Amino acid sequence: MALVRTTLTAAVLESDSKIAVTSATGFAVGYQIRIGDETMQVSKGYVAASLQVPVLRGQAGTLAKAHANGSGVTVGAAADYANTTPPQTSAPFMIAGRARVINEYNAAGAIALPPPGADAIAVINGTVLAMTLAVPTSEMDGCVLTILGTVGAAHVITVAGGIGGSALVTATFDASGRCAMQFLAYNQIWYPLPSPFSGTLTGIDVALT
Repeated sequence: MALVRTTLTAAVLESDSKIAVTSATGFAVGYQIRIGDETMQVSKGYVAASLQVPVLRGQAGTLAKAHANGSGVTVGAAADYANTTPPQTSAPFMIAGRARVINEYNAAGAIALPPPGADAIAVINGTVLAMTLAVPTSEMDGCVLTILGTVGAAHVITVAGGIGGSALVTATFDASGRCAMQFLAYNQIWYPLPSPFSGTLTGIDVALT
């Protein structure tokens, strides 16, 4: 069977052993659940078709963390998930993997900064939200932050310190389409990464002011 996507109907704390979901389609004992960058497993106490799902937290080497109401939930058998571990081969130079965290937002507020040495994805759900982004710390040099909206909404991102150190401090998503933007942290400044698109855009552009 293919992976199934639903959403949380209540916030989840790090210590919770159950999650509440919008749809029970695809859930079965032993199946894997992915919320943000945490993997869970449906535990033996699950009753078929129930919207209250008992789970084992922090599976597959991930850590239990809090998840906001409305966050995306993906569920399926282990075999349905892509194999993320490539075959081991000998390489002349070893390159360390780079961590990436995912945070979802369903209410206005501050976007979490990427941990030093890691990248982050900020997923903004729902209607128009006003979000703030603090100045990156000096330990965050090289960290990449991706901000995306899952629906067409004119989300407003206020960037402390200015975008690229300029007088531009506000990024407004196009209301008619799903948008995304990226910043690179360096020397305590958020630098906007260039877009591969050119010309007149409609529905996927972000206006900077």
